[in-house]
Amino acid sequence: MTDAAPRLHALVEQLLGAPLPVRVRAWDGSQAGPPDAPTLVVRNRRALRRLLFKPGELGLARAWVAGDLEIEGDLYLALDLLSGLIWERGDDARTLVQAVRDPGFRAAVGGLVRLAGPPLPPAPPREEVRRARHLHTRRTDRRAISHHYDVGNDFYEIVLGRSMVYSCAYWPDPESSLEDAQRDKLELVCRKLALTEGGRLLDVGCGWGSMAVHAAREHGVSVVGITLSHEQAAYARKRVADAGLTDRVEIRVQDYRDVTDEPYDAISSIGMAEHVGADRYLEYAGALYALLRPGGRLLNHQIARRPQRDEDHYHVDEFIDAYVFPDGELAPVGTTVTQLERAGFEVRDVESIREHYALTLRRWVTRLEDDWRRAVSLTSPGRARVWRLYMAASAVAFERNRIGVNQVLAVRSPESGDSGMPLRARTWN
Repeated sequence: MTDAAPRLHALVEQLLGAPLPVRVRAWDGSQAGPPDAPTLVVRNRRALRRLLFKPGELGLARAWVAGDLEIEGDLYLALDLLSGLIWERGDDARTLVQAVRDPGFRAAVGGLVRLAGPPLPPAPPREEVRRARHLHTRRTDRRAISHHYDVGNDFYEIVLGRSMVYSCAYWPDPESSLEDAQRDKLELVCRKLALTEGGRLLDVGCGWGSMAVHAAREHGVSVVGITLSHEQAAYARKRVADAGLTDRVEIRVQDYRDVTDEPYDAISSIGMAEHVGADRYLEYAGALYALLRPGGRLLNHQIARRPQRDEDHYHVDEFIDAYVFPDGELAPVGTTVTQLERAGFEVRDVESIREHYALTLRRWVTRLEDDWRRAVSLTSPGRARVWRLYMAASAVAFERNRIGVNQVLAVRSPESGDSGMPLRARTWN
């Protein structure tokens, strides 16, 4: 019989209490669901066992990374259609208890168990990293950064292109090149920091050196760039040497908590603060404040999540924590601003560039898909699938306003109160 897909489609709808908006094709070749919708390909019964043993986002992620699930058709449309069922349902414990008590729900689970076959829990894909707690010590932060960034510089070149900037670009229009949009972002940061010839910049989380090279070459500043990734540091040092900027740029493998050669005139932190952790954020803000001279500026470029009803409760994205950013934590932008002010900063400007990140991520996904075979050969099939899902799902999340990204400009104002800011602040526009 070839009826797995109709049975699966009906059982999932029964569990969700809502229509399944995608088509399903099962391992036996059967299909069910809307004929013009993207197709969720369930390659084997193991995919169902993964979902049964880890219901929700993590089970889906494991099935995807292992190759047990695939999407045919428009990936973004499929994720958009599924997002309301996976990420935006807002089910709480009480709702779940009520569902479990419902005979129809229990019957649907029983049907899935029978369809899935022998009840043996599949091992998680080898790309998965799990931690019991988010400690954010120097050692655990080094491990987390290594997991994410030491994938291989050649792999990142495929995704990021010549700019090698792994953060939201700043698009003059959607048709611009990725390289131009990333250059415009780096220039925007430099203008917000009011960099001038002879000044001193600390680039926290310097990545592959793009900001350091741009600031030194275009604005004549001396730059110290710090990262916890040895692969990034080696790549950045070569770029600095190739650009003839070794007299102006120093790249260090160093934790921000260990920088002691203050004062700096400006600090850029672009896409780094997401790694700091909620419990360490005030320490992070205080450390950067202490490194700035009075009147010095901080540009903090950071992804933000939407506030939750219970902000005292820790919220984690299971897929991202297990496969992408171990120990990564996102905070609402209001929390970030408050913590910076608690550390002593005067926050002068907050700019949301949420739509720009959606455009950036779509370009990265296109680059990955266009050079898929080489990407797989440089990492692994599972790792390439992680990145494709992560970036595409993140693009949808930015587009649907589930997460945002903000540039926060803050000043270490001197005791005199003179911030050095112009009366009309956004002179960089």
